[in-house]
Amino acid sequence: MSFKSFTDYLRLEKNYSALTVNAYQNDLENFSAFIKTEYGTHTINKVNYPQIRQWIVSLVESGLTNRSVNRKISALSTYYKFLLKIDDIKVNPLAKHKALKTSKKIQVPFSEDEIMKVLNDMQFDDDFEGIRNKLIIELFYTTGIRRIELIELKLSSIDLDNKTLKVLGKRNKERIVPLLNSVTQTIRQYLTSRHKLEHMADADKLFLTEKGVKIYETLVYRIINDYFSLASSKVKKSPHILRHSFATHLLNQGADLNAVKELLGHSSLASTQVYTHNSIAELKKVHVKAHPRSEK
Repeated sequence: MSFKSFTDYLRLEKNYSALTVNAYQNDLENFSAFIKTEYGTHTINKVNYPQIRQWIVSLVESGLTNRSVNRKISALSTYYKFLLKIDDIKVNPLAKHKALKTSKKIQVPFSEDEIMKVLNDMQFDDDFEGIRNKLIIELFYTTGIRRIELIELKLSSIDLDNKTLKVLGKRNKERIVPLLNSVTQTIRQYLTSRHKLEHMADADKLFLTEKGVKIYETLVYRIINDYFSLASSKVKKSPHILRHSFATHLLNQGADLNAVKELLGHSSLASTQVYTHNSIAELKKVHVKAHPRSEK
């Protein structure tokens, strides 16, 4: 069945990113295929909760985490709310559904030493890929940018005169992020190297592969993982951990929570506050070290 009216609604009215819209559509198509196999129909407008519950069971049994299952159910729930909105159904079969319990993941940021080890002590090749990879790491750590935001950066996103970066975030919300002098120098080096590429299919995009097409998610993840595997023993080494490190290190140095919120592109302080537990740990160290009543 077609979900075009729904995806149009997500894109045009809800202002969801193309990545989110595609994820929602994939989840709906997977559910549609499931009920066709199990119940002989792919008209998901007419299913009941026990049928949805069976899909949930199958997702859990397939090895998906509760967090991933909840995301898929959220997509389905959003679809049913849309059908209610346009009077295509009278009752949302997921109205009384309770999300599966998930454990809170504690994201451990890189230490400042680990990041400095990569950026200052590690040798980056003096070619297109080496300069590009260094710039990617620098941007993640000095701007707190998300992986998808970095991938979608355009050449026009950079203002070297004003040392700023225009970032298009979630729900197409735009923000301006300042650039450090050291990063603008790396950008200039990268642009000089990028200009020498023979073919550029995605010439408007900032970050390209050597073949001239825009970089992709697994490549970005691999770049971060490869370099930080040489400097850190932490289990998870990803672009998000660099974003996490950016926020944590700023807060540790006394940055205002609201300022960090704006830099990260969060819509609410609650989203930013998840980064404060490491800062509190740092404050405790300072408190114990400096307070007259502490046992030294």
